Amino acid sequence: MSIPSWVWIVTLVVVVVVFAFDLLVLGRRPHEPSRREVSIALGVYIAAAVLFGLGVWVFSGGQHAGEFFAGWLTEYSLSIDNLFIFLIIMAKFGVPRKYQQFALMVGIVMALVMRGIFILVGAAAINQWSWIFYIFGAFLIYTAVKLAKENIGHGEEDDEDFQENALLRAIEKRFPVTQSWDHGTRLRALENGKRVLTPMAIVVIALGTTDLLFALDSIPAIFGLTQEPYLVLMANVFALMGLRQLYFLLGDLLKRLVYLGLGLAVLLAFIGVKLILHALHENELPFINGGEHVPVWDIPIWFSLGAILVILGVTAIASLARTRGKRRAAARRGEPQD
Repeated sequence: MSIPSWVWIVTLVVVVVVFAFDLLVLGRRPHEPSRREVSIALGVYIAAAVLFGLGVWVFSGGQHAGEFFAGWLTEYSLSIDNLFIFLIIMAKFGVPRKYQQFALMVGIVMALVMRGIFILVGAAAINQWSWIFYIFGAFLIYTAVKLAKENIGHGEEDDEDFQENALLRAIEKRFPVTQSWDHGTRLRALENGKRVLTPMAIVVIALGTTDLLFALDSIPAIFGLTQEPYLVLMANVFALMGLRQLYFLLGDLLKRLVYLGLGLAVLLAFIGVKLILHALHENELPFINGGEHVPVWDIPIWFSLGAILVILGVTAIASLARTRGKRRAAARRGEPQD
């Protein structure tokens, strides 16, 4: 897939304009969005992603279109998992509802910039060393096992907490921070003649750095579905574009996706296996099969896309069935429901 320079430039300009417009609007008019507002915006972003995928199909064929859709769905599902942590961060820092959109937007912009750097590094590494797929695959399988262990036996009533990372602790130690939300969406303010960071600054750093940690899983995962940097970038852009709307639209529904963690573990394990099979298929390491390609099945993109849809579908159906069953049981016992 050959992408002309002008397409890259136009794409990046459009992305910057869209995010800049969002930031300016939210910065001037912070508010808690209505369900209608987020539903329309989310519908527009999803429609734009589908149209983009169809455009890839028309201009580059079904193979690349399938890679984009598989990557977009994977990034979207992993991003939904991020929302659990975002909810915890918002609660921990007591972010007023009317400021949460702005906090999410700035955090998402930071995440997109950092993911762009990850994508450039990952693409360069893949072009230079084909054996990097072994590392990506092993890392995803390790992550999948770890995620599955964390979710097995994890009850809905378990309390989760957000632990500040080293960067946040260093910033709070080095710079004075005010605890007042009177400064709204500003990141810095003047208090008692001193420049201080606002709670909004700490929140957006928490959101951005937390998403960066999630990118350690998602970027290798999408490279397991497509090695085209342009498609990798656009899958991430469209996934992050709808993340803010999903946060407000889904709300408590997120708590009903009780098997999401297990579903994502299966998804990451599948992509990890796919990466290792691809690495064996393209093998150049001298200590494996004498440096020759290993005749294994290189999973095609149509199979990957189908597997992703099945995994996510089963996860959603099983989760909703489980929570519905628990609600009915609680109702029969006369217990209050959420």
